[in-house]
Amino acid sequence: MRNLNSFKPPTWNNQFATLLLDSMAEGVFTLDPDGTITSWNPAMKKITGYDAHEAIGKTCSMIQFNQCYKSTCPENVHQCKIFEKGRVNSKECKLVHKNGQMITVLKNACVVKNNNDVVVGVVETITDLTELIEAQEKTKEAGLKLAETHQFSNIIGKSRTMRGVYRAITAAGKSDTTILIQVESGTGKELVAGDNHYNSDRADGPLVTVNCSALSESLLESELFGHIKGAFTGAHKDRKGRFEEADGGTVFLDEIGEISPFIQLKLLRTIQERQIERVGESLKRETDFRVITATNKDLFSLVREGLFREDLYYRLKVYPIHLPPLRNRKEDIPILTKHFIQLFNTKTGKQISGASGETLKILMAYAWPGNVRELKNAIEHAFVVCHGSQIELADLPIEILQMKEAPAPDQTTNKTEIKKRTKLTKTELTAALKSCAWNKAEAGRWLGLSRVSIWKYMKKWDIPLDGEGIME
Repeated sequence: MRNLNSFKPPTWNNQFATLLLDSMAEGVFTLDPDGTITSWNPAMKKITGYDAHEAIGKTCSMIQFNQCYKSTCPENVHQCKIFEKGRVNSKECKLVHKNGQMITVLKNACVVKNNNDVVVGVVETITDLTELIEAQEKTKEAGLKLAETHQFSNIIGKSRTMRGVYRAITAAGKSDTTILIQVESGTGKELVAGDNHYNSDRADGPLVTVNCSALSESLLESELFGHIKGAFTGAHKDRKGRFEEADGGTVFLDEIGEISPFIQLKLLRTIQERQIERVGESLKRETDFRVITATNKDLFSLVREGLFREDLYYRLKVYPIHLPPLRNRKEDIPILTKHFIQLFNTKTGKQISGASGETLKILMAYAWPGNVRELKNAIEHAFVVCHGSQIELADLPIEILQMKEAPAPDQTTNKTEIKKRTKLTKTELTAALKSCAWNKAEAGRWLGLSRVSIWKYMKKWDIPLDGEGIME
Protein backbone atom coordinates (compact mmCIF):
# COMPACT_ATOMS: atom_id res chain seq x y z
CA MET A 1 0.00 0.00 0.00
CA ARG A 2 1.28 3.46 -0.88
CA ASN A 3 2.60 5.56 2.01
CA LEU A 4 0.57 8.78 1.80
CA ASN A 5 2.89 10.53 4.22
CA SER A 6 5.70 10.20 1.73
CA PHE A 7 3.62 11.37 -1.27
CA LYS A 8 4.61 14.65 -2.90
CA PRO A 9 2.71 16.39 -5.70
CA PRO A 10 4.44 16.60 -9.06
CA THR A 11 6.58 19.69 -9.71
CA TRP A 12 4.95 22.19 -12.08
CA ASN A 13 7.45 22.90 -14.79
CA ASN A 14 7.96 26.29 -16.39
CA GLN A 15 6.03 25.30 -19.51
CA PHE A 16 2.92 24.40 -17.51
CA ALA A 17 3.18 27.61 -15.48
CA THR A 18 3.47 29.64 -18.67
CA LEU A 19 0.43 27.96 -20.22
CA LEU A 20 -1.54 28.58 -17.02
CA LEU A 21 -0.73 32.29 -16.94
CA ASP A 22 -1.36 32.69 -20.66
CA SER A 23 -4.85 31.18 -20.34
CA MET A 24 -5.99 33.47 -17.53
CA ALA A 25 -8.48 36.22 -18.27
CA GLU A 26 -7.04 38.32 -15.45
CA GLY A 27 -3.85 40.19 -15.89
CA VAL A 28 -0.95 38.71 -13.90
CA PHE A 29 2.54 40.08 -13.47
CA THR A 30 5.37 39.46 -11.01
CA LEU A 31 8.02 41.66 -9.43
CA ASP A 32 11.37 40.80 -7.96
CA PRO A 33 12.43 42.11 -4.52
CA ASP A 34 13.67 45.30 -6.20
CA GLY A 35 10.24 45.98 -7.67
CA THR A 36 11.26 45.13 -11.24
CA ILE A 37 8.70 43.39 -13.43
CA THR A 38 9.85 39.84 -14.19
CA SER A 39 6.81 38.38 -15.97
CA TRP A 40 3.77 39.77 -17.80
CA ASN A 41 0.95 37.58 -19.13
CA PRO A 42 -1.03 38.28 -22.35
CA ALA A 43 -4.06 39.56 -20.40
CA MET A 44 -1.89 42.36 -19.03
CA LYS A 45 -1.24 43.50 -22.61
CA LYS A 46 -4.98 43.49 -23.29
CA ILE A 47 -5.66 45.57 -20.17
CA THR A 48 -2.72 48.02 -20.36
CA GLY A 49 -1.71 48.03 -24.03
CA TYR A 50 1.90 47.19 -23.16
CA ASP A 51 3.63 44.09 -24.57
CA ALA A 52 5.68 41.91 -22.25
CA HIS A 53 8.98 43.17 -23.73
CA GLU A 54 7.88 46.75 -22.98
CA ALA A 55 7.07 45.96 -19.35
CA ILE A 56 9.65 43.42 -18.19
CA GLY A 57 12.59 45.14 -16.57
CA LYS A 58 10.58 48.21 -15.58
CA THR A 59 8.64 48.94 -12.38
CA CYS A 60 4.85 48.90 -12.09
CA SER A 61 4.93 52.69 -11.83
CA MET A 62 4.89 52.63 -15.64
CA ILE A 63 1.12 52.05 -15.54
CA GLN A 64 0.58 54.65 -12.81
CA PHE A 65 -1.87 53.07 -10.40
CA ASN A 66 -3.75 55.99 -8.90
CA GLN A 67 -4.23 54.27 -5.55
CA CYS A 68 -2.19 51.83 -3.55
CA TYR A 69 -2.68 51.88 0.21
CA LYS A 70 -4.59 55.16 -0.20
CA SER A 71 -1.76 56.88 -2.08
CA THR A 72 -0.47 57.08 -5.61
CA CYS A 73 2.00 54.54 -6.84
CA PRO A 74 5.50 55.61 -5.66
CA GLU A 75 8.42 55.95 -8.04
CA ASN A 76 10.80 54.33 -5.56
CA VAL A 77 10.03 50.67 -4.90
CA HIS A 78 11.35 50.96 -1.36
CA GLN A 79 8.47 53.35 -0.64
CA CYS A 80 5.94 50.73 -1.76
CA LYS A 81 4.05 49.42 1.23
CA ILE A 82 3.36 46.03 -0.33
CA PHE A 83 6.62 44.76 1.15
CA GLU A 84 5.57 46.10 4.54
CA LYS A 85 1.89 45.07 4.49
CA GLY A 86 2.34 41.77 2.69
CA ARG A 87 -0.76 41.97 0.48
CA VAL A 88 -3.41 44.11 -1.19
CA ASN A 89 -6.91 42.61 -1.27
CA SER A 90 -9.47 43.54 -3.96
CA LYS A 91 -8.66 47.22 -4.21
CA GLU A 92 -10.51 49.15 -6.89
CA CYS A 93 -8.26 51.69 -8.56
CA LYS A 94 -7.27 53.06 -11.93
CA LEU A 95 -4.27 52.60 -14.16
CA VAL A 96 -3.17 54.49 -17.25
CA HIS A 97 -3.41 52.57 -20.52
CA LYS A 98 -0.66 52.96 -23.08
CA ASN A 99 -2.97 55.21 -25.11
CA GLY A 100 -3.49 57.48 -22.09
CA GLN A 101 -6.97 56.22 -21.21
CA MET A 102 -7.81 55.65 -17.55
CA ILE A 103 -8.87 52.04 -16.91
CA THR A 104 -10.74 51.00 -13.76
CA VAL A 105 -9.38 47.74 -12.37
CA LEU A 106 -9.54 45.51 -9.32
CA LYS A 107 -6.08 44.92 -7.91
CA ASN A 108 -4.80 42.06 -5.74
CA ALA A 109 -1.17 41.70 -4.71
CA CYS A 110 0.73 39.34 -2.46
CA VAL A 111 4.35 39.12 -1.33
CA VAL A 112 6.01 35.74 -1.96
CA LYS A 113 8.56 34.44 0.56
CA ASN A 114 10.82 31.38 0.54
CA ASN A 115 11.18 28.77 3.27
CA ASN A 116 13.55 31.08 5.13
CA ASP A 117 10.91 33.83 5.24
CA VAL A 118 12.87 35.94 2.79
CA VAL A 119 10.97 37.97 0.19
CA VAL A 120 11.58 36.61 -3.28
CA GLY A 121 9.05 38.69 -5.15
CA VAL A 122 5.46 39.93 -5.55
CA VAL A 123 2.55 38.51 -7.55
CA GLU A 124 -0.15 40.96 -8.68
CA THR A 125 -3.44 40.22 -10.45
CA ILE A 126 -5.45 42.84 -12.29
CA THR A 127 -9.13 42.50 -13.25
CA ASP A 128 -10.48 44.90 -15.85
CA LEU A 129 -13.73 46.42 -14.54
CA THR A 130 -14.54 48.39 -17.69
CA GLU A 131 -17.43 46.16 -18.80
CA LEU A 132 -18.79 45.93 -15.27
CA ILE A 133 -18.66 49.72 -14.86
CA GLU A 134 -20.45 50.16 -18.21
CA ALA A 135 -23.13 47.68 -17.15
CA GLN A 136 -23.56 49.51 -13.84
CA GLU A 137 -23.85 52.83 -15.67
CA LYS A 138 -26.49 51.39 -17.99
CA THR A 139 -28.42 50.05 -15.01
CA LYS A 140 -28.14 53.40 -13.28
CA GLU A 141 -29.23 55.21 -16.44
CA ALA A 142 -32.21 52.87 -16.79
CA GLY A 143 -33.13 53.57 -13.18
CA LEU A 144 -32.89 57.32 -13.74
CA LYS A 145 -35.06 57.06 -16.86
CA LEU A 146 -37.61 55.06 -14.90
CA ALA A 147 -37.57 57.66 -12.16
CA GLU A 148 -37.93 60.42 -14.77
CA THR A 149 -40.97 58.61 -16.16
CA HIS A 150 -42.54 59.00 -12.76
CA GLN A 151 -41.91 62.69 -12.21
CA PHE A 152 -45.06 64.75 -11.70
CA SER A 153 -44.59 66.34 -15.13
CA ASN A 154 -45.32 62.97 -16.68
CA ILE A 155 -48.78 62.72 -15.15
CA ILE A 156 -50.21 64.98 -17.80
CA GLY A 157 -52.73 67.58 -16.75
CA LYS A 158 -53.05 71.09 -15.38
CA SER A 159 -56.67 71.01 -14.34
CA ARG A 160 -57.72 71.84 -10.82
CA THR A 161 -58.49 68.21 -10.02
CA MET A 162 -55.06 67.07 -11.22
CA ARG A 163 -53.34 69.73 -9.13
CA GLY A 164 -55.08 68.12 -6.18
CA VAL A 165 -53.63 64.74 -7.20
CA TYR A 166 -50.11 66.24 -7.32
CA ARG A 167 -50.54 67.65 -3.83
CA ALA A 168 -51.74 64.29 -2.57
CA ILE A 169 -48.73 62.49 -4.06
CA THR A 170 -46.34 65.03 -2.54
CA ALA A 171 -47.90 64.59 0.89
CA ALA A 172 -47.90 60.78 0.61
CA GLY A 173 -44.22 60.70 -0.31
CA LYS A 174 -43.27 62.02 3.11
CA SER A 175 -44.44 58.91 4.95
CA ASP A 176 -44.79 55.13 4.69
CA THR A 177 -48.57 55.36 4.89
CA THR A 178 -50.56 52.72 3.00
CA ILE A 179 -52.19 54.27 -0.07
CA LEU A 180 -55.40 53.31 -1.87
CA ILE A 181 -55.70 54.68 -5.40
CA GLN A 182 -59.35 54.81 -6.44
CA VAL A 183 -59.72 55.04 -10.19
CA GLU A 184 -61.57 53.97 -13.28
CA SER A 185 -59.79 51.73 -15.78
CA GLY A 186 -57.44 53.54 -18.12
CA THR A 187 -56.84 56.61 -15.94
CA GLY A 188 -53.15 55.93 -15.24
CA LYS A 189 -53.07 54.31 -11.81
CA GLU A 190 -49.67 52.75 -12.59
CA LEU A 191 -48.21 56.23 -13.09
CA VAL A 192 -49.68 57.43 -9.79
CA ALA A 193 -48.27 54.39 -7.97
CA GLY A 194 -44.88 54.96 -9.62
CA ASP A 195 -44.91 58.64 -8.73
CA ASN A 196 -45.72 57.82 -5.11
CA HIS A 197 -42.76 55.43 -4.98
CA TYR A 198 -40.17 57.45 -6.88
CA ASN A 199 -40.99 60.64 -5.01
CA SER A 200 -40.69 59.00 -1.58
CA ASP A 201 -37.83 58.04 0.71
CA ARG A 202 -38.01 54.55 -0.81
CA ALA A 203 -37.11 55.71 -4.32
CA ASP A 204 -33.82 53.77 -4.26
CA GLY A 205 -35.64 50.54 -3.40
CA PRO A 206 -37.60 48.28 -5.76
CA LEU A 207 -41.14 48.92 -6.98
CA VAL A 208 -42.81 45.52 -7.31
CA THR A 209 -46.16 45.35 -9.13
CA VAL A 210 -48.71 42.54 -8.86
CA ASN A 211 -51.98 42.39 -10.81
CA CYS A 212 -54.25 40.62 -8.33
CA SER A 213 -56.94 39.86 -10.90
CA ALA A 214 -54.62 37.97 -13.24
CA LEU A 215 -53.92 34.97 -10.97
CA SER A 216 -55.92 32.28 -9.22
CA GLU A 217 -55.99 32.22 -5.43
CA SER A 218 -53.25 29.58 -5.09
CA LEU A 219 -50.97 31.22 -7.64
CA LEU A 220 -51.52 34.66 -6.13
CA GLU A 221 -50.63 33.32 -2.68
CA SER A 222 -47.34 31.94 -4.01
CA GLU A 223 -46.69 35.11 -6.01
CA LEU A 224 -47.18 37.40 -3.01
CA PHE A 225 -45.66 35.35 -0.21
CA GLY A 226 -43.34 32.88 -1.95
CA HIS A 227 -43.06 29.15 -1.33
CA ILE A 228 -40.59 26.49 -0.27
CA LYS A 229 -39.48 23.47 -2.23
CA GLY A 230 -42.13 20.75 -2.20
CA ALA A 231 -44.92 23.04 -0.97
CA PHE A 232 -47.06 21.94 -3.92
CA THR A 233 -46.75 20.11 -7.21
CA GLY A 234 -44.26 21.95 -9.37
CA ALA A 235 -42.51 23.71 -6.47
CA HIS A 236 -39.05 22.41 -7.37
CA LYS A 237 -37.14 25.00 -5.38
CA ASP A 238 -37.59 27.75 -2.80
CA ARG A 239 -38.92 31.01 -4.22
CA LYS A 240 -39.16 34.49 -2.78
CA GLY A 241 -42.53 36.22 -2.90
CA ARG A 242 -43.15 39.77 -4.06
CA PHE A 243 -43.19 41.12 -0.51
CA GLU A 244 -39.68 39.79 0.07
CA GLU A 245 -38.54 41.14 -3.30
CA ALA A 246 -39.89 44.56 -2.30
CA ASP A 247 -37.74 44.71 0.85
CA GLY A 248 -36.74 48.36 1.25
CA GLY A 249 -39.19 49.43 -1.44
CA THR A 250 -42.86 49.35 -2.41
CA VAL A 251 -45.42 46.69 -3.30
CA PHE A 252 -48.11 47.91 -5.70
CA LEU A 253 -51.18 45.65 -5.63
CA ASP A 254 -53.37 46.45 -8.61
CA GLU A 255 -57.04 45.36 -8.75
CA ILE A 256 -57.06 44.76 -5.00
CA GLY A 257 -60.85 44.39 -5.03
CA GLU A 258 -60.48 41.03 -6.81
CA ILE A 259 -58.68 39.09 -4.07
CA SER A 260 -60.38 36.20 -2.24
CA PRO A 261 -61.26 36.20 1.49
CA PHE A 262 -58.29 33.88 2.17
CA ILE A 263 -55.80 36.23 0.50
CA GLN A 264 -57.47 39.17 2.25
CA LEU A 265 -56.74 37.54 5.62
CA LYS A 266 -53.09 36.78 4.77
CA LEU A 267 -52.62 40.28 3.40
CA LEU A 268 -54.08 41.83 6.55
CA ARG A 269 -51.68 39.86 8.77
CA THR A 270 -48.73 40.72 6.54
CA ILE A 271 -49.45 44.45 6.65
CA GLN A 272 -50.03 44.41 10.41
CA GLU A 273 -47.00 42.30 11.37
CA ARG A 274 -44.60 43.28 8.57
CA GLN A 275 -43.77 39.59 8.32
CA ILE A 276 -44.53 36.96 5.70
CA GLU A 277 -44.81 33.18 5.72
CA ARG A 278 -43.90 31.37 2.54
CA VAL A 279 -46.35 28.73 1.36
CA GLY A 280 -45.42 25.40 2.96
CA GLU A 281 -43.51 26.72 5.98
CA SER A 282 -44.33 28.28 9.34
CA LEU A 283 -41.21 30.42 9.61
CA LYS A 284 -41.96 34.13 9.82
CA ARG A 285 -39.68 36.33 7.73
CA GLU A 286 -39.40 40.04 8.39
CA THR A 287 -39.42 42.36 5.42
CA ASP A 288 -39.55 46.14 5.08
CA PHE A 289 -42.09 47.28 2.51
CA ARG A 290 -44.69 49.91 1.78
CA VAL A 291 -48.07 49.02 0.29
CA ILE A 292 -49.87 50.90 -2.49
CA THR A 293 -53.12 49.42 -3.80
CA ALA A 294 -55.48 50.37 -6.61
CA THR A 295 -59.00 49.43 -7.56
CA ASN A 296 -61.73 50.54 -9.94
CA LYS A 297 -64.35 49.05 -7.63
CA ASP A 298 -66.20 50.64 -4.74
CA LEU A 299 -64.50 48.79 -1.88
CA PHE A 300 -66.85 50.21 0.71
CA SER A 301 -69.82 48.73 -1.17
CA LEU A 302 -68.00 45.39 -1.22
CA VAL A 303 -67.52 45.69 2.54
CA ARG A 304 -71.24 46.31 3.06
CA GLU A 305 -72.02 43.30 0.88
CA GLY A 306 -69.67 41.13 2.94
CA LEU A 307 -67.31 40.56 0.00
CA PHE A 308 -64.34 42.48 1.42
CA ARG A 309 -62.97 42.50 4.96
CA GLU A 310 -63.77 45.71 6.79
CA ASP A 311 -60.55 45.63 8.84
CA LEU A 312 -58.45 45.23 5.68
CA TYR A 313 -60.40 48.00 3.97
CA TYR A 314 -59.49 50.48 6.70
CA ARG A 315 -55.89 49.27 6.64
CA LEU A 316 -55.64 49.97 2.93
CA LYS A 317 -57.44 53.34 2.79
CA VAL A 318 -55.31 55.14 5.36
CA TYR A 319 -54.48 57.62 2.62
CA PRO A 320 -56.84 57.44 -0.39
CA ILE A 321 -56.01 59.15 -3.66
CA HIS A 322 -58.80 59.62 -6.18
CA LEU A 323 -57.67 59.93 -9.79
CA PRO A 324 -60.46 61.64 -11.75
CA PRO A 325 -61.73 60.15 -15.03
CA LEU A 326 -60.92 62.06 -18.20
CA ARG A 327 -64.53 63.21 -18.68
CA ASN A 328 -64.22 65.17 -15.43
CA ARG A 329 -61.09 67.02 -16.52
CA LYS A 330 -61.71 67.76 -20.17
CA GLU A 331 -59.53 70.87 -20.03
CA ASP A 332 -56.60 68.43 -19.95
CA ILE A 333 -57.55 66.81 -23.29
CA PRO A 334 -55.65 69.32 -25.49
CA ILE A 335 -52.54 68.89 -23.31
CA LEU A 336 -52.81 65.10 -23.41
CA THR A 337 -53.42 65.14 -27.16
CA LYS A 338 -50.31 67.23 -27.73
CA HIS A 339 -48.30 64.92 -25.47
CA PHE A 340 -49.39 61.77 -27.33
CA ILE A 341 -48.74 63.38 -30.71
CA GLN A 342 -45.18 64.18 -29.61
CA LEU A 343 -44.82 60.63 -28.28
CA PHE A 344 -45.89 58.99 -31.53
CA ASN A 345 -43.90 61.45 -33.63
CA THR A 346 -40.82 60.15 -31.81
CA LYS A 347 -41.88 56.52 -32.22
CA THR A 348 -42.89 56.66 -35.86
CA GLY A 349 -40.61 59.35 -37.25
CA LYS A 350 -43.59 61.32 -38.55
CA GLN A 351 -43.86 65.08 -38.19
CA ILE A 352 -47.52 65.65 -37.31
CA SER A 353 -47.92 69.15 -35.91
CA GLY A 354 -51.17 68.63 -34.02
CA ALA A 355 -54.91 68.08 -34.39
CA SER A 356 -57.23 70.28 -36.44
CA GLY A 357 -59.70 72.49 -34.63
CA GLU A 358 -62.62 70.33 -35.69
CA THR A 359 -60.82 67.19 -34.52
CA LEU A 360 -60.02 68.73 -31.16
CA LYS A 361 -63.65 69.77 -30.78
CA ILE A 362 -64.73 66.15 -31.25
CA LEU A 363 -62.10 64.94 -28.79
CA MET A 364 -63.38 67.45 -26.25
CA ALA A 365 -67.00 66.40 -26.81
CA TYR A 366 -66.43 62.64 -26.53
CA ALA A 367 -67.24 60.91 -23.21
CA TRP A 368 -64.00 58.81 -23.08
CA PRO A 369 -65.30 55.73 -21.24
CA GLY A 370 -61.80 54.23 -21.64
CA ASN A 371 -60.23 57.36 -20.17
CA VAL A 372 -56.63 58.41 -20.94
CA ARG A 373 -55.77 54.98 -22.33
CA GLU A 374 -58.54 55.29 -24.92
CA LEU A 375 -57.34 58.76 -25.91
CA LYS A 376 -53.79 57.46 -26.35
CA ASN A 377 -55.08 54.58 -28.48
CA ALA A 378 -57.16 56.99 -30.56
CA ILE A 379 -54.10 59.14 -31.33
CA GLU A 380 -52.08 56.02 -32.16
CA HIS A 381 -54.88 54.95 -34.54
CA ALA A 382 -54.80 58.39 -36.14
CA PHE A 383 -51.05 58.11 -36.70
CA VAL A 384 -51.59 54.91 -38.70
CA VAL A 385 -54.03 56.49 -41.16
CA CYS A 386 -52.93 60.14 -41.14
CA HIS A 387 -50.96 61.20 -44.23
CA GLY A 388 -51.09 64.94 -43.70
CA SER A 389 -49.40 67.40 -41.40
CA GLN A 390 -52.17 67.29 -38.80
CA ILE A 391 -54.79 64.87 -37.52
CA GLU A 392 -58.15 65.36 -39.20
CA LEU A 393 -61.61 64.03 -38.32
CA ALA A 394 -61.30 61.17 -40.81
CA ASP A 395 -58.20 59.92 -38.98
CA LEU A 396 -60.08 59.22 -35.74
CA PRO A 397 -61.50 55.78 -34.80
CA ILE A 398 -65.04 55.19 -36.05
CA GLU A 399 -66.56 54.86 -32.58
CA ILE A 400 -65.46 58.39 -31.75
CA LEU A 401 -66.76 59.76 -35.03
CA GLN A 402 -70.11 58.06 -34.51
CA MET A 403 -70.24 59.06 -30.84
CA LYS A 404 -71.72 55.68 -29.95
CA GLU A 405 -70.59 55.92 -26.36
CA ALA A 406 -73.31 57.32 -24.13
CA PRO A 407 -72.43 60.26 -21.90
CA ALA A 408 -71.26 59.26 -18.42
CA PRO A 409 -73.86 59.42 -15.61
CA ASP A 410 -72.14 62.28 -13.87
CA GLN A 411 -71.90 64.52 -16.93
CA THR A 412 -73.85 67.75 -16.90
CA THR A 413 -76.43 66.82 -19.54
CA ASN A 414 -79.77 68.27 -18.47
CA LYS A 415 -81.85 65.12 -18.91
CA THR A 416 -84.90 66.66 -17.21
CA GLU A 417 -84.97 69.39 -19.80
CA ILE A 418 -84.66 66.82 -22.59
CA LYS A 419 -87.55 64.78 -21.24
CA LYS A 420 -89.74 67.87 -21.07
CA ARG A 421 -89.17 68.60 -24.77
CA THR A 422 -92.31 67.53 -26.58
CA LYS A 423 -91.39 68.45 -30.12
CA LEU A 424 -88.21 69.44 -31.93
CA THR A 425 -88.56 72.28 -34.41
CA LYS A 426 -86.56 72.91 -37.57
CA THR A 427 -85.33 76.19 -36.11
CA GLU A 428 -84.04 74.46 -32.96
CA LEU A 429 -82.29 71.76 -34.99
CA THR A 430 -80.69 74.26 -37.36
CA ALA A 431 -79.46 76.39 -34.46
CA ALA A 432 -77.98 73.33 -32.74
CA LEU A 433 -76.23 72.21 -35.92
CA LYS A 434 -74.76 75.66 -36.48
CA SER A 435 -73.44 75.87 -32.92
CA CYS A 436 -71.84 72.43 -33.31
CA ALA A 437 -70.21 73.25 -36.67
CA TRP A 438 -72.69 70.85 -38.37
CA ASN A 439 -71.44 67.89 -36.38
CA LYS A 440 -74.53 65.68 -36.20
CA ALA A 441 -73.35 63.58 -33.28
CA GLU A 442 -72.52 66.59 -31.14
CA ALA A 443 -75.80 68.28 -32.03
CA GLY A 444 -77.60 65.06 -31.10
CA ARG A 445 -75.98 65.06 -27.69
CA TRP A 446 -77.05 68.65 -27.12
CA LEU A 447 -80.61 67.83 -28.10
CA GLY A 448 -80.76 64.42 -26.40
CA LEU A 449 -81.19 62.59 -29.70
CA SER A 450 -79.21 59.95 -31.56
CA ARG A 451 -77.17 60.76 -34.62
CA VAL A 452 -79.59 58.72 -36.75
CA SER A 453 -82.52 60.80 -35.45
CA ILE A 454 -80.70 64.00 -36.40
CA TRP A 455 -80.19 62.67 -39.91
CA LYS A 456 -83.90 61.75 -40.18
CA TYR A 457 -85.01 65.21 -39.09
CA MET A 458 -82.58 66.83 -41.53
CA LYS A 459 -83.95 64.69 -44.35
CA LYS A 460 -87.53 65.45 -43.30
CA TRP A 461 -86.94 69.22 -43.35
CA ASP A 462 -84.57 69.22 -46.33
CA ILE A 463 -81.67 70.56 -44.30
CA PRO A 464 -78.39 70.07 -46.24
CA LEU A 465 -76.01 67.63 -44.50
CA ASP A 466 -73.12 70.11 -44.71
CA GLY A 467 -75.29 73.16 -44.05
CA GLU A 468 -74.60 74.61 -47.49
CA GLY A 469 -77.12 77.28 -48.42
CA ILE A 470 -78.34 77.79 -44.84
CA MET A 471 -78.29 81.46 -43.88
CA GLU A 472 -75.95 82.37 -41.06
